[in-house]
Amino acid sequence: MDFVRNYLEEVTEIARGIDAAAVSALVTLLRRARDADGRLFILGVGGSAGSASHAVNDFRKIAGFEAYTPTDNVSELTARINDEGWDSSMANWLRGSRLRSGDLVLVLSVGGGDAARGVSVNLIRAMEYARSVGASIGGIVGRDGGYTKTVADACVVIPTVRPEAVTPHTEAFHGVIWHLLVSHPDLQIEPTKWESLAR
Repeated sequence: MDFVRNYLEEVTEIARGIDAAAVSALVTLLRRARDADGRLFILGVGGSAGSASHAVNDFRKIAGFEAYTPTDNVSELTARINDEGWDSSMANWLRGSRLRSGDLVLVLSVGGGDAARGVSVNLIRAMEYARSVGASIGGIVGRDGGYTKTVADACVVIPTVRPEAVTPHTEAFHGVIWHLLVSHPDLQIEPTKWESLAR
């Protein structure tokens, strides 16, 4: 029981510690991209890959974005990994998608990428490519924000309240933040099902 209570108290502490201004900056970045007919590319690996797929659905259906994630096409992604290598897999996928200025790359990650430690290097290479073509970068990341925080135009860093639980808390809050984003009045254009039935 103590673990359950403490974990839920950590969730409350994290929610209170999120920088609302950073979230608002991400709303503005997303709105600017959508208003300019920019596309949204959501990148994540591991658990964050599953989150990216869910987020693509919500941004498309609720917020009216043309949105994609490379992990929704496992055949192409694994072919790129096999033939070209893990580190370049997402950058090459973005290249194949004709990423351009006006598009937005949104990174979901626990650590944000750390080249020195060889962690999420494929996300780093994707962000480098995004920068090279003039695309914008947003992030929802944990820990200290990693590489994502250093290059993003807007980045929400999920506070660490207990280092031993940084992964589950960060990945859970990916969902909290992207659901906040698609529910924001500056972004939401379609009602969600149960809310529409209550009207």
